[in-house]
Amino acid sequence: MTSTSHIVVLAASVRGERMGRVLADWAGSRVAAQFASHDLIDLADCVLPDDQLLQPGGGTATPISERLDAADGYVFVTPEYNNSYPGSLKRAIDWHYREWMFKPATVLSYGVQGGLLATEHLRGVFAELHMVTTRRVVGLHTPWYDLGPSGYAAPEPVTKAFDMALGELDWWSETLRVARRDRPYGK
Repeated sequence: MTSTSHIVVLAASVRGERMGRVLADWAGSRVAAQFASHDLIDLADCVLPDDQLLQPGGGTATPISERLDAADGYVFVTPEYNNSYPGSLKRAIDWHYREWMFKPATVLSYGVQGGLLATEHLRGVFAELHMVTTRRVVGLHTPWYDLGPSGYAAPEPVTKAFDMALGELDWWSETLRVARRDRPYGK
C-alpha cells in the first residue's frame, strides 16, 4: 500500500564532485515506491537570499519555501564534512522555520565512516525546530564504491535499512499530519 504522505528529499551537498545528488536520486526512487508523491530539492540548484536579510524564525520566502511547506516529511541526504553537516544545509535550515515545524525527518548520511556525526548534529537542530527525527537513520560507508553505470547500486542491507527508516517516516508523517490538522500547537 502506498502512503498518502508527500515527502521532500533534500540533497544537501553543493560541492562540484559530489555524491549527494546520485544518492538523493536513489533515495527518491525508494521514496517513490512507498509514498504517493515526493519532491527532490537539490540545494546546488537553490539560490537563497543574502544572510543579512535573515531574521529570527527564518526570513523572507525563498525559492523552496512553498515546496518545503507542502511536505509531510523529509529525507535529508547529507555528507559528513568536518565531523558535521555542510554549511549549505545549515543555511537552508536557518532560512526556513515554520515550514519544518511538527514534521518528521529521516537522514541518509554518507562519508568514510558513514556520516553519522552529521546525523547526530542534525538531531539537536531538528528538535529546536519542533521536528521529529526518526530513530532509524542510515549511514552509508564509502558509497562511492557502490557506483555503477546507472547510479548508486545499494547493497541489499542498505536498501532494507533505508526502507525500514521510510516506514518509520511514514508513520510519523501520517501521525503528525493528523495532529497538525486536528490539534494545532498553540503558543
